[in-house]
Amino acid sequence: MSHNRQTPSLAVAVAQFSPIADRGANLSAVADLVADAASRGAELVLFPEYSSYFIDPFDESLAANAEPIDGPFTTALVRMAEQYGIVIAAGLVESAADNAHVHNTVVAVNERGVLATYRKLHLYDAFGQRESDWIERGDIDTPQVFDVAGIPCALMTCYDLRFPEVARTLVDAGAELVLVPAEWVRGPLKEHHWRTLLHARAIENTIFIAASDHPPPLGVGHSMIVDPQGVEIAAAGIATGVAVAHLDRGAIERVRRVNPALALRRYTVLPLD
Repeated sequence: MSHNRQTPSLAVAVAQFSPIADRGANLSAVADLVADAASRGAELVLFPEYSSYFIDPFDESLAANAEPIDGPFTTALVRMAEQYGIVIAAGLVESAADNAHVHNTVVAVNERGVLATYRKLHLYDAFGQRESDWIERGDIDTPQVFDVAGIPCALMTCYDLRFPEVARTLVDAGAELVLVPAEWVRGPLKEHHWRTLLHARAIENTIFIAASDHPPPLGVGHSMIVDPQGVEIAAAGIATGVAVAHLDRGAIERVRRVNPALALRRYTVLPLD
């Protein structure tokens, strides 16, 4: 894919759907939504957490359906990226060294292959859930930042949204668009938390945020794209579908000229381990 770095905007889509315990059906759903996003001019499309395989509650089938980074799911995404000339980011249930656990991973691909990967850092051991019983947490590594049409992009996953230092480390690595695949579990005030945290991460870092969730009944839906001032510029409701926004590449510079919060800060982020 060839992008002209002088183009004034990047068309980003968030694709909202409910992955199930059927890898073939999930790939078919992804293909349909990629086609929809591409037909609407999207150059980048983001899918939810666990797009390759999902079952609720988790059981041993999670590990049985895990794949390596270069397995069938990613290979199919690369073919779609080539077919439509689009960058795709999606959640992958990745094989781990321990046969009883998997990695909760995001892959971003273009027509040439994998651009970046991200293994979820903070596991969802909260609100009565125990993700760590089934998932092996990712290591704290140097953030992988990749360019799409002149905008530096980076990845983080769902529960990581509750830890502002994760987004800050991505911004310190140069990211101006953070992509957040999620399975944001429904519950009291959970939709409020989802919207508030997405807006906060955009505002405090003066960046774009794109987030894709599972729709109800398990997720809250409301996949969205937020600009550096915390304004939702595109959003989905609670159904399967795609929302597209055109990101103004000059917006971050203009916002930071007025609100130089990053330049004025007096703290850095360091890992605990």
